[in-house]
Amino acid sequence: MTTGEIAVKLYFEQELPFVIYSKPNATKMIAVLQKNSNIYKPSQAASGFVFAPFKGEASILISEKHAEVFVETIDFLQNPKPFTPNASFSEMDKSSFEAMVTAAVTAIHSNALEKVVLSRKELVKTKEIQPYELFKRLKSTYPDAFCYVWYHPKVGCWAGATPERFLKKSKQTIETVSLAGTQLFHENTVVNWSDKEIEEQQIVTSYIQSGLQNYCSEVHISETYTQKAGNLLHLKSDIKGELLSDADFIKVIQKLHPTPAVCGVPKDKALEFIDKSEGYDRTFYTGYLGEWLKDFENEVPNSSDLFVNLRCMKMEKNEAELFMGCGITKDSSPENEFWETVNKSQTMKRILAD
Repeated sequence: MTTGEIAVKLYFEQELPFVIYSKPNATKMIAVLQKNSNIYKPSQAASGFVFAPFKGEASILISEKHAEVFVETIDFLQNPKPFTPNASFSEMDKSSFEAMVTAAVTAIHSNALEKVVLSRKELVKTKEIQPYELFKRLKSTYPDAFCYVWYHPKVGCWAGATPERFLKKSKQTIETVSLAGTQLFHENTVVNWSDKEIEEQQIVTSYIQSGLQNYCSEVHISETYTQKAGNLLHLKSDIKGELLSDADFIKVIQKLHPTPAVCGVPKDKALEFIDKSEGYDRTFYTGYLGEWLKDFENEVPNSSDLFVNLRCMKMEKNEAELFMGCGITKDSSPENEFWETVNKSQTMKRILAD
């Protein structure tokens, strides 16, 4: 066991907050372990690791000021075990989700909405997995994702492997992505995207571009391309901007979050529809998380790297809550959208499999 692994085990046993994480394709594991159980808030003056909800102001900072930090080389990667997809679900879950999608499509056709992202959750029985072992499974299975295990005794334990960067800030340069559209990856198959998926991704791109205009001197958007994330494919564009000298990074976050990739357009109408329809509180699912005002590996201050909390789960002792969503536009098929959530559930089910 490494020093970091021993420390994570000790903090978990003592019910103290921590996060273990690794960036996409990185060779380093970083652990930020807080020495008390206080809940701190992110600010322009406090660095650490932020964990923010889908909506509201209840963001939590694992504070660097009150923490010890370990940066260690990853030497545990192994080939993931064979996995047979587990497509189990209840017919009630399927019918209620499809009814929700149908209602959303109707609202879009009546011009009440342009796009909305709808989600569901699924409870999966599992054996208890220690945090560091859980992190090893995530990183070994999804090395090109942002993998993490986050714990706070007053909130709970979350884990995930997200393919989507929310915002990266280095000096005055910010980077983000427009990610939308989903299909299963099949070896040696030509990838074709439907008009619905192309439109869905373009809505996200336009929203981000518009949101950045008042804070950036210039915004550059790449050509759209296909990105593989686990067993799924997505449409993606890279977006980069130069912040104005007086731009407030926190206001940029507030302007963009939640983006149409996890919420919808118009934002207020989409939030209202989600609250009315989903039947549960997303809490930290589709929020964001990551380094806040500190690049821990390179020890660079005032650098932030935030990711959208997708392909994630909330861990309990012998069960896990999985969260899956999909973007609804005027051309959405309720049954196809449900099967998209089933496909997305496999990302975490693979991690929980014996």
